[in-house]
Amino acid sequence: MLSFLLVALAAAAVTAVASAALLRLSRRFRLAPEVRERDVHRTPTPRLGGIAMFVGIIVGCLFATTQDDFSTLFALSTQVWAILGACTLIAAVGVLDDLFDLDWMIKLAGQLAASGLLAWQGIQIVSLPFGDTQIVASATMNFALTVFLMTLVMNAVNFIDGLDGLVAGFAIISNSAFFLYTQLLTDRSGETPAVTLAGLIAAIVVGVCVGFLPFNWHRAKMFMGDTGALLVGLLMATSTVSVTGQLNPAVLDQKLVLASYIPIILPVAVLALPLADFSLAVLRRLRAGQSPFAADRKHLHHRLLDMGHSQVQAVSIFYLWTAVISLACLLVFTMRSFALPFAVLFAGTALCLVVTLVPASRLRAGLARRGLLPLRAGKTPADERTSE
Repeated sequence: MLSFLLVALAAAAVTAVASAALLRLSRRFRLAPEVRERDVHRTPTPRLGGIAMFVGIIVGCLFATTQDDFSTLFALSTQVWAILGACTLIAAVGVLDDLFDLDWMIKLAGQLAASGLLAWQGIQIVSLPFGDTQIVASATMNFALTVFLMTLVMNAVNFIDGLDGLVAGFAIISNSAFFLYTQLLTDRSGETPAVTLAGLIAAIVVGVCVGFLPFNWHRAKMFMGDTGALLVGLLMATSTVSVTGQLNPAVLDQKLVLASYIPIILPVAVLALPLADFSLAVLRRLRAGQSPFAADRKHLHHRLLDMGHSQVQAVSIFYLWTAVISLACLLVFTMRSFALPFAVLFAGTALCLVVTLVPASRLRAGLARRGLLPLRAGKTPADERTSE
């Protein structure tokens, strides 16, 4: 546990120093792009923070090579170096996009290439659990499924990067939960390279995002851009595949049927919001005859702003949903009964719905008082205010 903490701290410190240096350079050379129509911010803001995060990832991995707990991982596998290679490719594509707005097909090609590199080096789904057995598909099918899922997660995380601190905070919460899960796996099933690698990646992501968040919190001095969001998505997908596709969950706890599916449930759960946002965005754009990667201002975080939430409130709601889902899934794995996990999920969902929907009713009442929204039949503005 101490080695993971030291790696996270090293990644955080380097990311913070690199962010400060990049912010100074961006201001000196005026590298902040013009504000776009779909942007929430109104002041040109540098979006090269992903470079600092990339530096933090590299240093975190290199620092891990000095820790005895990871010696076997580095000695017996080339997967860590493949991860660094994939991150380098994504960082290059992301920086070019942040500076010049690359065509979406070029970005997608870079994402597929990075995912393919990792799958080629053995970080891929080799089986899926089904009860007490595992389904093993063909090598080609496993490769294609891995590349698809990694690319999906990268874009899902990138799609929610629209508010100050949203992706960084989401990644800290979800990867902290996933890291705890890897430690529980190690305690129950013994240390394995796949789980150690997943825990190391999660620790590095947490460290990098902790180091960058002070520069990205509202009002943001710097954005992570596509570079940072795609890197976070790539690493989250990598840690997920490392556990989900290569570990036999049936050996974890024969008395808990649902627990055998936790390697699939937890990664999907912590990514529920970005995956939902991505799916809705793709469907919305395809129905409108647009490219699925065409930018718009109809993401979930934009809708929260339209409901009357401030930026900080909208981001906090995302944090709350992520924390509730992650905690409920971890409790399923640790508790002998499903009562507490489902109680936490039910109570947490109710709380999330309340904090999500209450400002919408207040906004509707305010618009009605100003005559900007039709009143409900038989209602006066005072009645509308009272009823809300």
